[in-house]
Amino acid sequence: MIHRSILHNDEIHGASDKVLAPGQVGLLAGWGVFTTLRVKDGVLFAFERHWARMSRDAALLRVALPTDSEAVHRDLLKLVEANHAHNSTMRLVVVRNVGGMWEAAGNHPSDVIALTADLKEWSASVRLTYVPQGRHAASRFAGVKMTSWAMNLTCLEEAQGKGFDEVILLNERGEIAECTSANVFAAQGNQIWTPPLSAGCLPGVTRDLLLHEVRVPGFEIREKTLLPADLAAADEVFITSTTRGLLPVFEIDQTRLRHEGQAQEALQKEFTAYVEKYVAEHRAPVRA
Repeated sequence: MIHRSILHNDEIHGASDKVLAPGQVGLLAGWGVFTTLRVKDGVLFAFERHWARMSRDAALLRVALPTDSEAVHRDLLKLVEANHAHNSTMRLVVVRNVGGMWEAAGNHPSDVIALTADLKEWSASVRLTYVPQGRHAASRFAGVKMTSWAMNLTCLEEAQGKGFDEVILLNERGEIAECTSANVFAAQGNQIWTPPLSAGCLPGVTRDLLLHEVRVPGFEIREKTLLPADLAAADEVFITSTTRGLLPVFEIDQTRLRHEGQAQEALQKEFTAYVEKYVAEHRAPVRA
């Protein structure tokens, strides 16, 4: 459940307040971009990376973002305080509200909306199933985190109805792309691979940090085209996201996977240390 207060543009409102208007094309057509942030000890973890990705996606979708990201950051921190949500999950959405037939009179070109909710308790491992043709890698919108998310939610709901936790979306070439809300990694010995963006996957913030910032001696992380057979033969398979961290995969389509390496455990330890360091560096000073 979302918390009692939300952010709408630069104002805090009650979650039940009627602040949205009929005819907002961004809401009716799913014309917008979003991201999910981890709030830890009152800090918006990796906000600048989330905003950079939203900016790229918004430009592609012709969605106007506020020009002052620092002002947005301050507003989001006000929401955290209003909800006492110092350790929570935050959803930040920017929806376009002009263009086409359905428009709300006098509306802003785009609306900034943010909500917070309690952290979700994830299981220690996940069971996955494959969805063929789940991503179209050749599309120029592949990898864009847009609010038109119904296809992902439908795939996830169907899989969960069959007892799975998540799905692995295959692209038109039968390659591993991603999960509905997580990236996929496979390890063989000291080599760790994740699909390239050309496979149609979203450039997740955790994925990016593991590729370019988090370093574990003895392990090498690279992009590589992966097929289902590669996951079946791997020593370890795990998925990553902002809210999950790194979760091991023990089963795909009712076939048990090996879990014989130390990659996921070692990377999780270093990633946790990276998060703690980031939070310590970005925590607001205590006033005397």
